Amino acid sequence: MATRIRRARKPTIPTCPAVSLLREFAPAFTRPTFARAVVLALAAILTVGRRSVQNLLRTVGALAPGHPSSCHRVLSQRVWSLWPLGRALAAYILRHFVPDGPVFLAGDDTVDEHRGGRVYGKGCHRDSVRSSHEYTAFRWGHKWVVLCVLVQFPFASRPWALPILVALYRPPKVDRAEGRRHKTCPDLMRQLLASLLHAFPGRRFVFTGDGGFGTHDLADFASRHRDRLTLISRFYPKAALYGPPPPRTGRAGRPRKRGSRIPSPDQVVKRARRRRLEVSWYGGQQRAVEIVTGTGHWWRAGKGLVLVRWVYVHDLTGTHRDEYFFSTDPALTPAQVVENFTGRWSIETTFQEMRRHLGLETTSVRTKASVLRTAPCLFGLYSVVALTFAGLPQAERRPRIVWTGKSMVTFSDAITAVRRRLWRDWMFSRPEHKRALHEIPRPIRTLLLQGLAPAA
Repeated sequence: MATRIRRARKPTIPTCPAVSLLREFAPAFTRPTFARAVVLALAAILTVGRRSVQNLLRTVGALAPGHPSSCHRVLSQRVWSLWPLGRALAAYILRHFVPDGPVFLAGDDTVDEHRGGRVYGKGCHRDSVRSSHEYTAFRWGHKWVVLCVLVQFPFASRPWALPILVALYRPPKVDRAEGRRHKTCPDLMRQLLASLLHAFPGRRFVFTGDGGFGTHDLADFASRHRDRLTLISRFYPKAALYGPPPPRTGRAGRPRKRGSRIPSPDQVVKRARRRRLEVSWYGGQQRAVEIVTGTGHWWRAGKGLVLVRWVYVHDLTGTHRDEYFFSTDPALTPAQVVENFTGRWSIETTFQEMRRHLGLETTSVRTKASVLRTAPCLFGLYSVVALTFAGLPQAERRPRIVWTGKSMVTFSDAITAVRRRLWRDWMFSRPEHKRALHEIPRPIRTLLLQGLAPAA
């Protein structure tokens, strides 16, 4: 006769050290919901494969509190909001890793492929991961707008992009059905940035986005908050640039809103003398480039002027095409503009590792509440794993798997180390497991943990 596993009736919060970071999110939940949310978060780290709730419960077994349906309801029915969680996570990162100085942010959108006919917020979107210059791939699923903090860990050679705030882009059809004004991806990013500015009034931010976020509206928003926010993105070679509006002369009539038209960036590049620089490039290596720079007021009808510094970049090695960048802070040097933009590539690495190690595209939720919560929680879990790994002793942060050419710690090393700590301090710390584990010889115990905590 099969032994029946008895689950705890009342939820209890685990006491392992890895939960110390998750306790920062306790004020956003009731105590029973928080206990179940912690168990689901830890199970999502330990699980290999699909990140469905049923698969998470299968991983932790009797450690999941209450009836299995109570864990399903954490995502679909319980009353809690993602905004306090994002602000608490951002506060923890800024307090421990960016205590002073400007905070460097990176933002982008990514498509989470989701199958099924009745899934909330689903649409057909261009998938930048699977697309190229010659081929455009489209996928049915959700498009997420993600805002990350770039953190330079002492064990890494490049900054890690840690997600803090996430918003779902809804297709126009969904917005019309719900009676909501349609918001584009730049509109959602502006909302995320506004929330961050409101939550941390004493900090200054430098936001870097891809070409999709180099819009005049977002530049105007950064210009209106120029003392606390700077936008860096791709620019348009034929952008309409003007001089500053002339002073008022006292004559009757409406004053001029812009000065005389000045040459566009591509016109300046054709006749300007290029300057050579050594800058940090994608991946952290140094690259020799030629640059041309200038300033001007970017004009858009009905929107006004935005003072920008634009930079033309020519890669001397020929591996990258010529690019135009801009910044809403004209005091930045061309090298700073280029290096800030190339530093945003860490967010692309984050998206790739989210799919590989945290099962971003393996969820099976369909309702509105579950869709709006599941993927953002997985993005936040990426930050939790990275921050927990940074708090481990140095001996536990050593890569378990190395190969020729690997010179830095990767997220696969981080999640492997955190999994090993969770298995040891949570799963095997129970009285019924602890004695049996200590009877196993140490080499066999190490081999067991390696099998339970794979990278993928």
